[in-house]
Amino acid sequence: MCGIWALFGSDECMSVQCTCAMKIAHRGPDAFRFENVNGFTNCCFGFHRLAIVDQLYGMQPLRIKKFPYMWLCYNGEIYNHQTLRKQFEFDYQTKMDGEILLHLYDRFGVKKMASLLDGVFAFILLDTANRKVHVGRDTYGVRPLFKLLTDDGFLALCSEAKGLIDITHGMGTPASIVPFPPGHFEVFDLKPSGKVQSIQMEQFHCCRQQPSHAIYDTVEKLPISLDEELVKSNIRNLFENAVRKRLMAHRRIGCLLSGGLDSSLVAATLVKLAKEEKLPYPIQTFAIGSDDSPDVLAARKVANHIGSEHHEVTFTAEEGIEVVKEVIFHLESYDVTTIRASVGMYLVSKYIRQKTDSVVIFSGEGSDEVTQGYIYFHKAPTPKAAAEDSIRLMEELYMFDVLRADRTTAAHGYLELRVPFLDHRFTAYYLSLPDEMRVPRDGVEKHLLRESFKGLGLIPDEILWRRKEAFMHFDRIKDLL
Repeated sequence: MCGIWALFGSDECMSVQCTCAMKIAHRGPDAFRFENVNGFTNCCFGFHRLAIVDQLYGMQPLRIKKFPYMWLCYNGEIYNHQTLRKQFEFDYQTKMDGEILLHLYDRFGVKKMASLLDGVFAFILLDTANRKVHVGRDTYGVRPLFKLLTDDGFLALCSEAKGLIDITHGMGTPASIVPFPPGHFEVFDLKPSGKVQSIQMEQFHCCRQQPSHAIYDTVEKLPISLDEELVKSNIRNLFENAVRKRLMAHRRIGCLLSGGLDSSLVAATLVKLAKEEKLPYPIQTFAIGSDDSPDVLAARKVANHIGSEHHEVTFTAEEGIEVVKEVIFHLESYDVTTIRASVGMYLVSKYIRQKTDSVVIFSGEGSDEVTQGYIYFHKAPTPKAAAEDSIRLMEELYMFDVLRADRTTAAHGYLELRVPFLDHRFTAYYLSLPDEMRVPRDGVEKHLLRESFKGLGLIPDEILWRRKEAFMHFDRIKDLL
């Protein structure tokens, strides 16, 4: 969960501007670096590192001997970097997953580069030979990125808006700070002055499309059939593949476990695959709530079933209220629902950071949006209306659930979140199914997902069919907000 920051064409003192980058230091506690760009003294990169892959050569901005004119700052994980390296016979100089961006850009250009990346990412790629700045963000905005662009071409970029709010510039009118749109890339001309001009903004992938990288995936092309048993088999295979590819890490892996369907499927599949891959440690699971709340009891039941090393974190309403201001600071949002849901995640992330050595944390975000898991989907007037609202939720994830998941874990450093339900292959397949197959059935939401794992013993049946509940314990926090 790194933090990236960059300026192009600053009119002000760079040493003063760089202090703004320290506002996101919590995102990367292992190391940080500021680096000016050769020949462009008013351009600068800042990077706060959390070392997950290639602890020796993973510092950024990344530069390699083969491409001395390229500078890369990125935050994320590219799960298919080894597959693409072998497919195109790239000669790597590091073990860093992000190096694949430089080779793909050199071979194919920025659009195909972005479309071939299977993972979550936000990147800033500077090509000084062609005087271009390229910026991009993953399909669902799992990794954050904000942009400030003035009318005279001063560009500032940062993982969080707080790293940009005190940036100064020569324009008389204030410049707005906006989230970079997920699933898009933007190309800027870099002028000799260091200022930029946007020349291209384009979407390279959306949730309704099969991703371009699917042809290189470890799961082969799926049989095209609407036979329900085959559909359920495809769902299982794609979900297991989504969890397996996210095992890529040099740090210990754990999992949030609420006791609901989504996190239970993630945790159970993770424990199963960790045994198959012979990871040298047990998977730790983490639940949070009040003493013996339904969520805590359900999570305990799942942990006993799958054999994880389980941790329970309890807190009072008063303790939750005490951290609300901190949560809002990290979220950069006043959305009441998001804040309420973030308090528990913020506190359990703090516990993981202080009490355990787990760093890579799996979670169930995205499932409700993909599989129509919210209670109100029962009242959808038609299957088509339900499918359209599912797409709307997917496109807005970066402003709500994905934002919450990123900020509450990044707030404490040393944690990196992974969300297999937002795997490109899985979401593209699930959303391609007929509208009628995906709606609640027999009074149960996410019926197709539940049926897909029925009879396997992966999680207890009562958890598999447990109805969705809002996170409890927050009446007083709601009143405060």
